[in-house]
Amino acid sequence: MKVGIIGAGRIGKVHLQSISRYVKGAEVAAMADPFMSEETAEYIKSFGVKKITKDYREILADKEIEAVLICSSTDTHAPISIEAIEAGKHVFCEKPVDHDVENILKVKRALEGKNLKYQVGFNRRFDHNFAAVRAAVAGGKIGALNVLKICSRDPAAPSVDYIKVSGGIFLDMTIHDFDMVRFLSGEEVKSVYAMGGVMVDDEIGKAGDIDTAVIVMRLTSGAIAVIDNCRRAAYGYDQRAEAFGELGQVAVGNDTLSSAVLSNKDGVTGEKPLYFFLERYMQAYVNEITAFIDCVQNDKPVPVGIEDGLQAVKIGIAAKKALKEGREVRLI
Repeated sequence: MKVGIIGAGRIGKVHLQSISRYVKGAEVAAMADPFMSEETAEYIKSFGVKKITKDYREILADKEIEAVLICSSTDTHAPISIEAIEAGKHVFCEKPVDHDVENILKVKRALEGKNLKYQVGFNRRFDHNFAAVRAAVAGGKIGALNVLKICSRDPAAPSVDYIKVSGGIFLDMTIHDFDMVRFLSGEEVKSVYAMGGVMVDDEIGKAGDIDTAVIVMRLTSGAIAVIDNCRRAAYGYDQRAEAFGELGQVAVGNDTLSSAVLSNKDGVTGEKPLYFFLERYMQAYVNEITAFIDCVQNDKPVPVGIEDGLQAVKIGIAAKKALKEGREVRLI
């Protein structure tokens, strides 16, 4: 199956690598980016990609290409999605579909009546650790859920220039965790309360954002979910989760380079968490594209659809409002 990738930035290159090296049954036939440089084009060619262009519409017009991966800037996700749907392409769209609910709804309406797959790139659903938590919760291993905790901290903050166009921490960073709350619990979010501050870089505050936050959510069952975020964790990429229920709890810690623990007279020490998100989640990226290709080839429903993309953004917008107004904001 031939696919095209729109966007040759960091995440576009991640998918290029994963499909070319690890995903069976698919090949990257074309890649487009309006800012395509000679250096980037040479890198893409090294993976055997034959068509390299600055105009993504060339990919949409190519009848041999069955599906596209939209990895361009966030503001282009929704309009390119609609164009791709109109061109009869299956779509994998990186998160978020858009920062605006109405634009996401336009994509949803474009899909109506079409026999096309549309998957949103919430890769953490495909991580081995979080999948194990979901299996335990869904399998009734901990009974009725009482409290869900998610810890998500980046090793270092992105550039302030990126912060200015990111949509803010809730729609950029925490959006993954909002999706994790829905995925791990199997429930919807009824209400949101958020607190936050600028504790990493004053420039982030000057850009109108925060870099540290705690979000508390009430779920449809009455269970409570808590997320804590920070743009800086000196020890590495901190990704943990715990689900606590009437019969017990299930928790996952960080992935490390090894599980070796050294014990001696100076103390007990182990490896720090993997530092970068690509190290931590590369297999999850492979797994999500493998799932998408399987859904296209075997006409299965996608595991993460447009409604999942919509709900995560709705929660993010509610969290922004809760922070600004200092109150609990209801969604349902």
